[in-house]
Amino acid sequence: MRIMLIAGSFILPLIMFYTQKRWLRLRIIYNAAAIVAVLVFGNISSLSIYQIIKDDTVFMTAIHGIFLNPFFLVAGSYIGIYILYRLLLLCMVEQPDRSKLQK
Repeated sequence: MRIMLIAGSFILPLIMFYTQKRWLRLRIIYNAAAIVAVLVFGNISSLSIYQIIKDDTVFMTAIHGIFLNPFFLVAGSYIGIYILYRLLLLCMVEQPDRSKLQK
């Protein structure tokens, strides 16, 4: 399972990168999915913290219950993969033009 998680963090951003080059509509889908994931992740986080403050529970132990929420985990996973995908896009854009370097 560990290998699958680590390999997925390398492979999925690469798949996203190459598929968005082939099908331009996927760029919109990846970006929209990221917006939804950030909203879900942020809302679950804020609601969990609000509930802890409202109930006046011990903060350090009660907050870890958030990790049992599958929506939180899926949204966080997609955000991580999406960030790696966007960094890969940024690296490709910032590559110097080799023809200009040889002059």
